Amino acid sequence: MATDYEQFYRDNKQGLGTPAKPFEDFFQTYGKSAARILDVGCGQGRDALFIARLGHQVTAVDLSPTGIADLRADAAREGLRIDAHVGDIRTFDWPGPFDVIVIDRTLHMLAEEAARTAVLERLLSQTVEGSSVLIADERANLPAFERGFAQSAATWRPLYRRGGYMFMGRA
Repeated sequence: MATDYEQFYRDNKQGLGTPAKPFEDFFQTYGKSAARILDVGCGQGRDALFIARLGHQVTAVDLSPTGIADLRADAAREGLRIDAHVGDIRTFDWPGPFDVIVIDRTLHMLAEEAARTAVLERLLSQTVEGSSVLIADERANLPAFERGFAQSAATWRPLYRRGGYMFMGRA
């Protein structure tokens, strides 16, 4: 049964915890300052808040009004500027381009492979030379994402691949 994230967020303040180590490691060594970051399926903002604390400009999108409200409240409390939106990642009008796109355990929520790869294709169009796309997802979905990167008009190179993580850099 799928998780009802709206209810989960109502019942669990910061219920998904802190950012995963591979995301933390990437941003701790990321060389750009004040980069434009997109957090896709941001939930309550565990990644968005961490990234904004490092001085980056974060745009965050999630389907859950409660998750976005929690993110906005935490960002306001900390004085962080995060542009947070309630929206469906399948149809959202991305205000790119972005230097880094974070997709942390989001695409697998779309039931069909075609829907997941269509969203990824749209997101790749919001990148520029030197951009990175950081994906955490179910391992079984990664081969389809790899094909999406290979079919892109841009050239992508692997930055990190372990378990359910696939980080790619645009040449």
